[in-house]
Amino acid sequence: MGTSAEILKEREKYCPEKLLADAIVAAFHADVMLIYNDNKNFRDEKFMYVTLNILDHSYNRQFILYVKGKDNPSLSFNDHDYEYYGLDSSQKLCSVAFVEEIYGAEEILFRFIYEYLKINPEDYFCVDDYEWVYRWEDMQKLKSFPYDPDWCYKDPKLI
Repeated sequence: MGTSAEILKEREKYCPEKLLADAIVAAFHADVMLIYNDNKNFRDEKFMYVTLNILDHSYNRQFILYVKGKDNPSLSFNDHDYEYYGLDSSQKLCSVAFVEEIYGAEEILFRFIYEYLKINPEDYFCVDDYEWVYRWEDMQKLKSFPYDPDWCYKDPKLI
């Protein structure tokens, strides 16, 4: 598996339906395509996740966003993860969405995450392999520079 990423949100504020709505708006403003086919995945009659394909208009670059259900066990964000990501453990964050592979989709991912965090500035975008957390402020700063195709492989603290 390649480099993965996730969106973190405060647990008490998480609603899968709102994340889906925000993803549609973010895709619209990012000028990317979003394909949703309502193929929900259940385990023991509990909603686990649904997938969204987010792709460019030429169908050449894409990533899959897994939007997690509230009963998904992978929603939890372990206490030890806070120190690795440099986050405050009092926030009670959870992993609400997951991107399995970001390689090859860096530009559309940047545009999508920029627009998503613009709607949800209290959320975080984490690149798991590097344990880096991008905040809305980081994305704004990155947007002020010419686009860097390696943006998600660089430490946001060094921007």
